[in-house]
Amino acid sequence: MKVAEYLIKRLKQLGVRHIFGVPGDFNLKFLDLIEDEEGIDWIGGCNELNAGYAADGYARVNKIGALVTTFGVGELSAINAIAGSYAEMVPVVHIVGTPSTKSQAEGALLHHTLGNGDFRIYMKMYEGITVAQASLNQVNAKSEIDRVLRECYLKARPVYISLPTDVYDKEIDVADLSSLDLTYPENPREVEEAAIKQIIEEIHKSKRTIILADVGTSRYSTTKELLEFVEKTGFRVFTSPMGKGVISENHPLFGGIYIGNVSEPHVQRGVKEADLILSIGSLKSDFNTGGFTYLVSAEKTIEFRHDRVKIFYAVYENVSMRQILPKLTSRLERQPSLTQVEPPYQYQPTMEETNSQQITQSWIWKEIASKFLKPNDIIVAETGTSLFGLMDVRFPEGATFISQVLYGSIGYSVGATLGATLAAKNNKIKRRIVLFVGDGSFQLTAQEISTMIRNNLDPIIFVLNNDGYTIERMIHGMERKYNDIQPWHYCKTLEYFGAGKKGNTVKVSTKKELESCISQLSNSPLNEIQFIEVIMDKFDAPRSLLKTTENAHN
Repeated sequence: MKVAEYLIKRLKQLGVRHIFGVPGDFNLKFLDLIEDEEGIDWIGGCNELNAGYAADGYARVNKIGALVTTFGVGELSAINAIAGSYAEMVPVVHIVGTPSTKSQAEGALLHHTLGNGDFRIYMKMYEGITVAQASLNQVNAKSEIDRVLRECYLKARPVYISLPTDVYDKEIDVADLSSLDLTYPENPREVEEAAIKQIIEEIHKSKRTIILADVGTSRYSTTKELLEFVEKTGFRVFTSPMGKGVISENHPLFGGIYIGNVSEPHVQRGVKEADLILSIGSLKSDFNTGGFTYLVSAEKTIEFRHDRVKIFYAVYENVSMRQILPKLTSRLERQPSLTQVEPPYQYQPTMEETNSQQITQSWIWKEIASKFLKPNDIIVAETGTSLFGLMDVRFPEGATFISQVLYGSIGYSVGATLGATLAAKNNKIKRRIVLFVGDGSFQLTAQEISTMIRNNLDPIIFVLNNDGYTIERMIHGMERKYNDIQPWHYCKTLEYFGAGKKGNTVKVSTKKELESCISQLSNSPLNEIQFIEVIMDKFDAPRSLLKTTENAHN
């Protein structure tokens, strides 16, 4: 089997059905094999950065994604996307078509190099943002492909594969193509048992235990174990912004989204009154903690992570939450819940707001939550007013949330929507993909709308036109020119990208218009792209964003 064929078949075994990227002269022959492989579709992006965002969004729905670029100019264009995947724990396989091994050995002065004969310099740049790297040759190809893909999958982080032009078609012996070994390492038995005994003892001493579930739970495939633990113990569970959706927000034990002092009042009370917090898969970044305003002290926190458990100040190394949670579940009895159940905070509009037809941040998210979102939706939000507006929205059953809360690369959400929409096609259940993106962010990556059209995709895209970078205005420079952008005719987007009759565009500037629009979208079968431009005030921002920026200023 050819080296490249082996790599493609391994990706297929892991569930990859779409590979993203941009053609370049050092990867073209590899792309021939991708195009000719049954069951794999090549998705060419408008640039490598957007293709990287798409591979990331795909991986969040599909568990793993793949990106192909050319040497130097292509891989460096994508490096920001891969850095985001690393920060946010997303498994993306980045395959780079590189010059022949002969050219590299001779230090040839080739295009796309820095002219210094160093062909490994770009791979070195990737070492800090990938968990494994490999430069393939005929001898090491099989073992290195397996090693790197296993690292990608188990560690939920990107990897880098260099595929030289004279290696991709080399023949290698493949005795069998059995599935990769993707079993997680066993926890050290004695260390794990010591941790279990201590945790059970602390739970029995506690009068009010809660669970704080975060992004690591989903990234390391522990949501099933989390749900079983929650239902067995009866502990109330709160999630973070990055952990939004790791447990159903309609579950009777769901307490709300905890974002420090940005949280709704009943959520803050629920966490503050706990005397023991079981923190599962936490990532304590600024936006994820309400500007570092968590009321979670080490003295009452037991942390479960993918590689260790921390009980107050004692660390139990190599004890994975994925394996210890089921064992705790089997040995614990259901505990009486002493956390008072309170209804979510309901915003009460002023008389002036009620009588006005202007679409406001306080109104739109309540409307979206109550009248538009459906079970199993995949909801993508840009790290701007959209992300913060959705923090106060309770998602329907089975919803998946995608946003770059930690890395926050502007424009990420458009490319991620492309990837998520394609990944959803791998599912038996029909799922809507809904994107909320501001006009400023949209302008960075708008080209990928054309890729969606070319591939006959059907996401629902809300562009919130608030005349510039509103999130930046809230942080600093309310009236500064650097937060302004050139107004576009957003309603011409599908037309400009050649959609023809494929797709539908609506522009809404009043509450009645938006109500009518979402009613029509909710009650009609969708099989083509939907583009909705929503006119909003540039100085209006969601409650949680205002509070977060207030914390930042303090």
